Amino acid sequence: MPATPAPSLALSLPVAGMNCASCAGRIERSLRAIPGVTEASVNLATERAGIEFDQGVAPSALVAAIESAGYSVPLPSTRLAIDGMKCAGCVSGVERALLAVPGVTAADVNLATERATIIGVAPTEALIAAVESKGKTARALSADGPAIDPSSRKAAEAQALRQRVIFAALLTLPVVILEMGSHMVPGIHHLILQTLGLQGSWLIQCALTTAVLLGPGRAFYAEGVPALVRGAPDMNSLVAVGTAAAFGFSLVATFAPGLLPDGTVNVYYEAAAVIVTLILVGRWMEARAKGRTSQAIQRLLRLAPKTAHVWRSGVLVEVDVDSIRVDERVEVRPGERIPMDGVVQGGSSYIDESMITGEPMPVPKTSGTTVIGGTVNQTGTLTLQATAIGQDTMLAQIIRMVEDAQAGKLPIQAMVDRITHYFVPAVIGLAVLTFCAWFFFGPEPALSFGLVNMVAVLIIACPCAMGLATPTSIMVGTGRGAEMGVLFRKGDALQRLQEAQVIAFDKTGTLTEGAPRLTNLQVAAGFKHQQVLSLIASVEERSEHPIARAIVKAAQAEGIDLAPATEFQSLTGLGVQAHVGDKTVAIGADRFMVQLGHNVEQFAAASAKLSSEGKTPIYAAIDGSLAAIIAVSDPIKPTTPAALAALRKLGLEVAMITGDNHRTAHVIAGQLGIETVISEVLPDGKLAAVKELRARHGPVAFVGDGINDAPALAEADIGLAIGSGTDVAIEAADVVLMSRSLTGVGNAVALSRATIRNIQQNLFWAFAYNTALIPVAAGVLYPGFGILMSPMVAAAAMALSSVFVLANALRLRRWKPADTDVGNHRTNSVGVTLSPAG
Repeated sequence: MPATPAPSLALSLPVAGMNCASCAGRIERSLRAIPGVTEASVNLATERAGIEFDQGVAPSALVAAIESAGYSVPLPSTRLAIDGMKCAGCVSGVERALLAVPGVTAADVNLATERATIIGVAPTEALIAAVESKGKTARALSADGPAIDPSSRKAAEAQALRQRVIFAALLTLPVVILEMGSHMVPGIHHLILQTLGLQGSWLIQCALTTAVLLGPGRAFYAEGVPALVRGAPDMNSLVAVGTAAAFGFSLVATFAPGLLPDGTVNVYYEAAAVIVTLILVGRWMEARAKGRTSQAIQRLLRLAPKTAHVWRSGVLVEVDVDSIRVDERVEVRPGERIPMDGVVQGGSSYIDESMITGEPMPVPKTSGTTVIGGTVNQTGTLTLQATAIGQDTMLAQIIRMVEDAQAGKLPIQAMVDRITHYFVPAVIGLAVLTFCAWFFFGPEPALSFGLVNMVAVLIIACPCAMGLATPTSIMVGTGRGAEMGVLFRKGDALQRLQEAQVIAFDKTGTLTEGAPRLTNLQVAAGFKHQQVLSLIASVEERSEHPIARAIVKAAQAEGIDLAPATEFQSLTGLGVQAHVGDKTVAIGADRFMVQLGHNVEQFAAASAKLSSEGKTPIYAAIDGSLAAIIAVSDPIKPTTPAALAALRKLGLEVAMITGDNHRTAHVIAGQLGIETVISEVLPDGKLAAVKELRARHGPVAFVGDGINDAPALAEADIGLAIGSGTDVAIEAADVVLMSRSLTGVGNAVALSRATIRNIQQNLFWAFAYNTALIPVAAGVLYPGFGILMSPMVAAAAMALSSVFVLANALRLRRWKPADTDVGNHRTNSVGVTLSPAG
């Protein structure tokens, strides 16, 4: 028997030092070159590398591959609380055990605080096992992640760049005044000649420009030159070569002018200094903008409270949220945030869940109802039983979904990556060609013209804008969706959803409330109402289906005692059957009864009447005889008609796919104006229905909430699951709608279109910018119009190009649904007013 292949592992690493898309491609190639690495994807906007690899690959080898490509990995930090340490010997032993774990680069254990901080890529479970091997106990204090909050790291980076900009500007300003002032203001020129002299002015400019290049601009050379030597030039390389060429020419003109042809002895110190300063300004603005692209994640993180009130040994104590254990009793007072997912054990209140679902109305909570961590208790004190803590809570899962989506790449990004791989080398080649063309064929002074235009070409080129065009829009778009209760589980779901031509809905629990009530029970001759209801309710008590709950609730309302059911079987799409005492009971659709050999024609008239009223007829058979027809009514959600109207306004075809009988399905569809109805289908029939719709209309989006919807959700071009649905449905979907309201479907479609449109705008700008301005920088306009581009203008344009892309992506933060009822939510997860945009 062949051995089962070992499962692959996945790891996400932060990467520092990337400046353009060619950097991302270089890291991907370096990682894929490692034997055992099956996939590597680097995202420039999130500055993370996602790697899939076999178990034999050491995480440290992945870090080494990234570093060998010329980048650094700010390794994540894990904090552990350790119990059982008594002395420095314990500390030393635990530290050695942690350092021996593969992937750990540093470990610091503090006896006084009983905490350990570990730097590296080793999984938390391995770290805890290492501590336990020394006879101690340990637990994670926080989720795995960077030692520094990403937004804090971006803020620190922006602050450091701001200081470099100020320093560079203070040094550059005198250079500009000395050189450009002499050209533009005759009085300044005469003053300089009478006081400093031309050579003295050049010496001062040389000193100040040297300080700019070796101080604030040092990083361009420290990173760009090694990349150039490795044969993998990047954005820093272009700046380094361009400024070095201008500075080097100026040095020759200053200290050895005899080496230059007559008429070419000029200095370009101001060009080198201004280029560095302007590009630093651009990077400072870029860092600030990048910090804002991830604010949705940071807002979600801030929803979780730090402390909670927990009942322990009969005493209410305040503890860190990290220390709460499953099944503990937690008390939440009015105004406090729920610290974990749980079930209400005592008290009643209203909970504001808008930060999770996007729904503005507070939700009533009483004994037995569930609550979500991060939501706000409003009116009463609640006693809760913890059911999920830490990384198992819904809030943590939402954050992971958003992070996964933000790390994804759209299909169009692959083309951009291929272009940027060759872009920088091509620009360097074009710059050399520009110099040669001007030097050999240009007017005098040909050397000066060649140098200036070569530098302009090197500086104007901007692969950064191309690299940031897609991922920044994905980050902001998915973050905006999370604020509205729309979770894109994968980044490419944005592109696939906006391509959908038809939206197909399941009926029960999706278009309807999913909380049916028993309205009719008609028994066959020889059976009694109470006897039949008791038997079928006893069987349905074992089921979680909404119809089953409606039947059980009706029996309880009549005071009927339920008996235990044995040998229970649930037949997906058909019904259920079991034994209750000595009776065999089967409950289900007419097709189930026919399969069991029963003739349902005796209830044909009753079935037709019930179906015409929009009720779902169900049959019951007891001991081999058809015993009753049952009807349940499932009201349409109040928001469904407006939500479907909004989808039609977006130009989408609306369809319904349901396992319900033909008559009932068409009655519901008629009430909602749905023309395309596919009814009486099993789960595999829903899958076939999706294929049929795709053949007729094009790409299909399917919206469902149940286990029987999972095949259709997976088969559809894009699957949307209602967040209140089953885990199976959510796992099969590409988009999760946290609210039960269908308004989220229209919001998701409109947001996906807005995001893709934003990406297209970014890509158009990035490619148009480079396509149009590189030839201008090379001097193509000079023969006809006498126009040349100054390297300083090129630097300003290049600096602003990336900022433009980021600023355009950030517009999605203010995106609002279209002017339809679908957009009438009043608040979202961060308290931003959401009113229809005119």
